[in-house]
Amino acid sequence: MGRIPRADEVRVLFCDADGNLFPSEEPAFVASAAVMNEFMVEIGSERTFEPTELRLASTGMNFRTTADTLARAERVTVDPHQLERWVVIERHRVTEHLGAALAPDEGVIAALEALAGRFRLAVVSSSASKRVATCLEATSLDRFFPPESLFSAEDSLPEPSGKPDPSIYIHAGRTLGTDERHAIAIEDSVPGVQAAVGAGFATIGNLVFVPAAERPTREAELLEAGASAVVGSWAEIQLLLEPEPMPVGHSQHA
Repeated sequence: MGRIPRADEVRVLFCDADGNLFPSEEPAFVASAAVMNEFMVEIGSERTFEPTELRLASTGMNFRTTADTLARAERVTVDPHQLERWVVIERHRVTEHLGAALAPDEGVIAALEALAGRFRLAVVSSSASKRVATCLEATSLDRFFPPESLFSAEDSLPEPSGKPDPSIYIHAGRTLGTDERHAIAIEDSVPGVQAAVGAGFATIGNLVFVPAAERPTREAELLEAGASAVVGSWAEIQLLLEPEPMPVGHSQHA
Protein backbone atom coordinates (compact mmCIF):
# COMPACT_ATOMS: atom_id res chain seq x y z
CA MET A 1 0.00 0.00 0.00
CA GLY A 2 1.74 3.17 -1.21
CA ARG A 3 1.58 6.57 0.41
CA ILE A 4 -0.59 9.10 -1.39
CA PRO A 5 1.68 11.95 -2.51
CA ARG A 6 1.06 15.38 -1.03
CA ALA A 7 -1.68 17.11 -3.00
CA ASP A 8 0.65 19.98 -3.90
CA GLU A 9 3.06 17.47 -5.45
CA VAL A 10 0.45 15.82 -7.67
CA ARG A 11 0.18 16.92 -11.29
CA VAL A 12 -1.92 14.16 -12.90
CA LEU A 13 -5.01 12.19 -11.87
CA PHE A 14 -5.39 8.90 -13.74
CA CYS A 15 -9.09 7.98 -13.73
CA ASP A 16 -10.51 4.59 -14.52
CA ALA A 17 -13.64 4.96 -16.65
CA ASP A 18 -16.27 2.23 -16.17
CA GLY A 19 -17.78 2.24 -12.68
CA ASN A 20 -15.65 5.21 -11.65
CA LEU A 21 -16.49 8.17 -13.90
CA PHE A 22 -19.91 6.84 -14.86
CA PRO A 23 -22.17 3.93 -13.82
CA SER A 24 -21.61 1.98 -17.02
CA GLU A 25 -20.95 -1.47 -15.66
CA GLU A 26 -24.53 -2.58 -14.99
CA PRO A 27 -25.99 -1.39 -18.34
CA ALA A 28 -22.88 -2.59 -20.18
CA PHE A 29 -23.31 -6.10 -18.84
CA VAL A 30 -26.90 -6.26 -20.06
CA ALA A 31 -25.53 -6.09 -23.60
CA SER A 32 -22.27 -7.90 -22.85
CA ALA A 33 -23.92 -10.92 -21.21
CA ALA A 34 -26.03 -11.52 -24.31
CA VAL A 35 -22.89 -11.55 -26.46
CA MET A 36 -20.99 -13.71 -23.98
CA ASN A 37 -23.77 -16.30 -23.99
CA GLU A 38 -23.62 -16.46 -27.79
CA PHE A 39 -19.84 -16.89 -27.56
CA MET A 40 -20.20 -19.72 -25.03
CA VAL A 41 -22.59 -21.54 -27.36
CA GLU A 42 -20.10 -21.23 -30.21
CA ILE A 43 -17.30 -22.82 -28.16
CA GLY A 44 -19.59 -25.70 -27.21
CA SER A 45 -20.37 -24.69 -23.63
CA GLU A 46 -23.79 -24.89 -22.01
CA ARG A 47 -22.86 -22.29 -19.41
CA THR A 48 -24.84 -19.03 -19.52
CA PHE A 49 -24.59 -15.78 -17.57
CA GLU A 50 -27.05 -13.28 -16.21
CA PRO A 51 -25.76 -9.68 -16.44
CA THR A 52 -25.05 -9.37 -12.70
CA GLU A 53 -23.32 -12.75 -12.60
CA LEU A 54 -21.02 -11.80 -15.46
CA ARG A 55 -20.31 -8.39 -13.92
CA LEU A 56 -19.22 -9.92 -10.62
CA ALA A 57 -17.10 -12.51 -12.42
CA SER A 58 -15.26 -10.00 -14.58
CA THR A 59 -15.17 -6.61 -12.82
CA GLY A 60 -12.15 -4.66 -14.03
CA MET A 61 -11.41 -7.00 -16.96
CA ASN A 62 -12.29 -6.33 -20.58
CA PHE A 63 -14.33 -8.68 -22.76
CA ARG A 64 -11.26 -10.21 -24.42
CA THR A 65 -9.69 -11.21 -21.11
CA THR A 66 -12.99 -12.45 -19.67
CA ALA A 67 -13.92 -14.53 -22.72
CA ASP A 68 -10.48 -16.11 -22.87
CA THR A 69 -10.57 -16.87 -19.13
CA LEU A 70 -14.03 -18.45 -19.35
CA ALA A 71 -13.03 -20.51 -22.39
CA ARG A 72 -9.96 -21.81 -20.56
CA ALA A 73 -12.18 -22.76 -17.62
CA GLU A 74 -14.14 -24.87 -20.10
CA ARG A 75 -10.83 -26.34 -21.32
CA VAL A 76 -11.27 -24.70 -24.71
CA THR A 77 -8.49 -22.89 -26.54
CA VAL A 78 -9.96 -20.09 -28.63
CA ASP A 79 -8.36 -19.14 -31.92
CA PRO A 80 -7.17 -15.50 -31.73
CA HIS A 81 -9.13 -14.57 -34.87
CA GLN A 82 -12.29 -16.12 -33.44
CA LEU A 83 -11.81 -14.23 -30.18
CA GLU A 84 -11.18 -10.96 -32.01
CA ARG A 85 -14.43 -11.37 -33.96
CA TRP A 86 -16.38 -11.62 -30.71
CA VAL A 87 -14.51 -8.66 -29.21
CA VAL A 88 -15.64 -6.51 -32.15
CA ILE A 89 -19.25 -7.72 -31.85
CA GLU A 90 -19.36 -7.05 -28.11
CA ARG A 91 -17.71 -3.64 -28.47
CA HIS A 92 -20.29 -2.51 -31.02
CA ARG A 93 -23.34 -3.69 -29.08
CA VAL A 94 -22.18 -2.37 -25.71
CA THR A 95 -21.08 1.01 -27.07
CA GLU A 96 -24.44 1.49 -28.78
CA HIS A 97 -26.32 0.51 -25.61
CA LEU A 98 -24.27 2.77 -23.32
CA GLY A 99 -24.65 5.77 -25.60
CA ALA A 100 -28.40 5.54 -25.04
CA ALA A 101 -28.41 4.43 -21.38
CA LEU A 102 -25.99 6.82 -19.66
CA ALA A 103 -26.74 10.35 -18.44
CA PRO A 104 -24.75 13.14 -16.72
CA ASP A 105 -24.12 12.86 -12.97
CA GLU A 106 -23.98 16.28 -11.33
CA GLY A 107 -21.85 15.06 -8.43
CA VAL A 108 -19.12 13.75 -10.71
CA ILE A 109 -19.23 16.85 -12.90
CA ALA A 110 -18.93 19.23 -9.92
CA ALA A 111 -15.94 17.37 -8.48
CA LEU A 112 -14.15 17.14 -11.83
CA GLU A 113 -14.69 20.84 -12.48
CA ALA A 114 -12.88 21.60 -9.22
CA LEU A 115 -10.14 19.00 -9.75
CA ALA A 116 -9.51 20.02 -13.37
CA GLY A 117 -8.45 23.44 -12.14
CA ARG A 118 -5.56 21.90 -10.21
CA PHE A 119 -4.64 18.65 -11.96
CA ARG A 120 -4.35 17.23 -15.45
CA LEU A 121 -7.05 14.58 -15.82
CA ALA A 122 -6.56 11.43 -17.89
CA VAL A 123 -8.58 8.26 -18.46
CA VAL A 124 -6.82 4.89 -18.11
CA SER A 125 -9.23 2.13 -19.07
CA SER A 126 -9.40 -1.50 -20.15
CA SER A 127 -12.25 -0.56 -22.50
CA ALA A 128 -11.85 0.43 -26.14
CA SER A 129 -11.30 4.13 -26.87
CA LYS A 130 -14.52 4.46 -28.88
CA ARG A 131 -16.58 3.04 -26.03
CA VAL A 132 -14.92 5.36 -23.50
CA ALA A 133 -15.40 8.39 -25.77
CA THR A 134 -19.08 7.52 -26.27
CA CYS A 135 -19.61 7.25 -22.51
CA LEU A 136 -17.78 10.51 -21.81
CA GLU A 137 -19.95 12.31 -24.34
CA ALA A 138 -23.18 10.78 -22.99
CA THR A 139 -22.28 11.86 -19.44
CA SER A 140 -21.01 15.35 -20.45
CA LEU A 141 -17.49 14.55 -19.22
CA ASP A 142 -15.77 14.76 -22.60
CA ARG A 143 -14.68 18.36 -21.95
CA PHE A 144 -12.46 17.15 -19.10
CA PHE A 145 -10.77 14.41 -21.13
CA PRO A 146 -9.56 15.39 -24.62
CA PRO A 147 -8.58 12.52 -26.96
CA GLU A 148 -4.88 12.86 -26.11
CA SER A 149 -5.74 12.14 -22.46
CA LEU A 150 -7.51 8.83 -23.16
CA PHE A 151 -5.49 5.64 -22.68
CA SER A 152 -7.06 2.29 -23.57
CA ALA A 153 -5.52 -1.09 -22.82
CA GLU A 154 -7.58 -2.34 -25.75
CA ASP A 155 -6.17 -0.07 -28.46
CA SER A 156 -3.51 2.34 -27.10
CA LEU A 157 -0.80 -0.33 -26.83
CA PRO A 158 1.08 -2.25 -29.55
CA GLU A 159 -0.79 -5.38 -28.43
CA PRO A 160 -4.21 -5.37 -26.71
CA SER A 161 -3.99 -5.94 -22.99
CA GLY A 162 -6.17 -5.47 -19.93
CA LYS A 163 -5.94 -4.75 -16.25
CA PRO A 164 -4.42 -6.07 -13.95
CA ASP A 165 -1.54 -5.88 -16.46
CA PRO A 166 0.14 -2.56 -15.54
CA SER A 167 1.24 -1.87 -19.14
CA ILE A 168 -1.45 0.73 -19.83
CA TYR A 169 -0.54 2.71 -16.71
CA ILE A 170 3.15 2.56 -17.58
CA HIS A 171 2.32 3.79 -21.09
CA ALA A 172 0.10 6.60 -19.78
CA GLY A 173 2.76 7.76 -17.33
CA ARG A 174 5.47 7.82 -19.97
CA THR A 175 3.26 9.56 -22.51
CA LEU A 176 2.30 12.32 -20.08
CA GLY A 177 5.82 12.57 -18.68
CA THR A 178 4.84 11.82 -15.10
CA ASP A 179 5.77 9.28 -12.45
CA GLU A 180 4.67 7.95 -9.07
CA ARG A 181 5.77 11.15 -7.30
CA HIS A 182 3.41 13.34 -9.30
CA ALA A 183 0.39 11.20 -10.19
CA ILE A 184 -2.42 9.31 -8.45
CA ALA A 185 -4.77 6.68 -9.86
CA ILE A 186 -8.48 6.43 -9.02
CA GLU A 187 -9.99 2.96 -9.47
CA ASP A 188 -13.10 1.03 -8.48
CA SER A 189 -11.97 -2.56 -9.15
CA VAL A 190 -9.35 -4.98 -7.86
CA PRO A 191 -7.72 -5.50 -11.30
CA GLY A 192 -7.62 -1.73 -11.74
CA VAL A 193 -5.92 -1.16 -8.40
CA GLN A 194 -3.47 -3.97 -9.13
CA ALA A 195 -2.62 -2.43 -12.52
CA ALA A 196 -2.03 1.05 -11.11
CA VAL A 197 -0.06 -0.15 -8.09
CA GLY A 198 1.92 -2.49 -10.33
CA ALA A 199 2.99 0.56 -12.34
CA GLY A 200 4.05 2.31 -9.14
CA PHE A 201 1.15 4.73 -8.69
CA ALA A 202 -0.56 5.30 -5.35
CA THR A 203 -4.25 4.53 -5.83
CA ILE A 204 -7.52 5.72 -4.33
CA GLY A 205 -10.35 3.20 -4.40
CA ASN A 206 -13.68 4.77 -5.35
CA LEU A 207 -16.98 3.08 -4.44
CA VAL A 208 -19.22 5.79 -5.88
CA PHE A 209 -21.11 3.49 -8.26
CA VAL A 210 -20.62 0.19 -6.40
CA PRO A 211 -23.99 -1.20 -5.18
CA ALA A 212 -24.46 -0.60 -1.45
CA ALA A 213 -24.63 -4.30 -0.60
CA GLU A 214 -21.25 -4.90 -2.27
CA ARG A 215 -19.41 -1.94 -0.74
CA PRO A 216 -18.00 -3.50 2.47
CA THR A 217 -16.53 -6.45 0.57
CA ARG A 218 -15.23 -4.28 -2.27
CA GLU A 219 -13.58 -1.86 0.16
CA ALA A 220 -11.71 -4.70 1.86
CA GLU A 221 -10.68 -6.15 -1.51
CA LEU A 222 -9.39 -2.81 -2.80
CA LEU A 223 -7.31 -2.24 0.32
CA GLU A 224 -5.90 -5.76 0.10
CA ALA A 225 -5.05 -5.15 -3.57
CA GLY A 226 -2.97 -2.14 -2.55
CA ALA A 227 -5.24 0.91 -2.52
CA SER A 228 -3.89 3.64 -0.25
CA ALA A 229 -7.39 4.82 0.67
CA VAL A 230 -11.00 4.00 -0.23
CA VAL A 231 -13.76 6.60 -0.52
CA GLY A 232 -17.44 6.58 -1.38
CA SER A 233 -17.78 9.53 -3.73
CA TRP A 234 -16.01 12.01 -5.98
CA ALA A 235 -16.72 14.71 -3.39
CA GLU A 236 -14.60 12.72 -0.92
CA ILE A 237 -11.81 12.48 -3.49
CA GLN A 238 -11.96 16.25 -3.90
CA LEU A 239 -11.63 16.69 -0.12
CA LEU A 240 -8.85 14.11 0.14
CA LEU A 241 -6.83 16.04 -2.44
CA GLU A 242 -7.33 19.47 -0.91
CA PRO A 243 -4.01 21.31 -0.44
CA GLU A 244 -2.59 20.94 3.04
CA PRO A 245 -2.96 24.16 5.08
CA MET A 246 0.19 26.24 5.38
CA PRO A 247 1.78 26.23 8.86
CA VAL A 248 1.14 29.37 10.90
CA GLY A 249 3.77 31.99 10.14
CA HIS A 250 4.85 30.27 6.90
CA SER A 251 4.61 32.19 3.64
CA GLN A 252 4.11 30.35 0.36
CA HIS A 253 6.46 32.86 -1.25
CA ALA A 254 9.12 32.75 1.46
